[in-house]
Amino acid sequence: MTFSLLLFYLFALVLIGAALAVVSVRNSVHAALFLVLAFFTSAGIWLLLHAEFLAITLVLVYVGAVMVLFLFVVMMLDVKAQPVKHSGQQYLPVAIGVALLMLAEVIALVGVGELDDGGGIQDGAAIAGLSNIEWLGHALFSDYILPFEIAAVILTVAIIAAVALTLRHRPNVRTQSAPAQSAVSASERVRLVNLPSSTAKGQTP
Repeated sequence: MTFSLLLFYLFALVLIGAALAVVSVRNSVHAALFLVLAFFTSAGIWLLLHAEFLAITLVLVYVGAVMVLFLFVVMMLDVKAQPVKHSGQQYLPVAIGVALLMLAEVIALVGVGELDDGGGIQDGAAIAGLSNIEWLGHALFSDYILPFEIAAVILTVAIIAAVALTLRHRPNVRTQSAPAQSAVSASERVRLVNLPSSTAKGQTP
């Protein structure tokens, strides 16, 4: 077993553990930290598969914006804020553990090129004589166009379902009704009201 293949299995175990921790921990901040670890580990797996473009995109888009994504989900789901009993030091052990794991993954990825004997994972882009982005685009929009379109439809349905599930009618809150707006005729959209003119006190009309 080559070093890159061994590293792939280790990263896969870390990714599975981080993903399980995201959905199992009670503390929402800890869940966000484990989500960062899951995204970062996925980027490391992409690097092992010689998909550098996907790896850097995952780090920049998801790891860089995961806190904004987390806050957006909290606001959408109307999750009650947890009472703050202590300072931010209660999150420090988990944060340090996640940071150390990410550092170990970076160090391991740096040593792949030196310790691997060349019998690890093959680079499809180098075999085809193309750049990583060109090979990825050609494979995505030619060989895997159907799964790509299916994934786009599933994500669209998921967005609509999330909005439908989180749409709540709260008392004393003004909301818009799309069916009611569509049912209004053109003559009902504008109503002219003739109000009697008023005069100031002491003046004749």
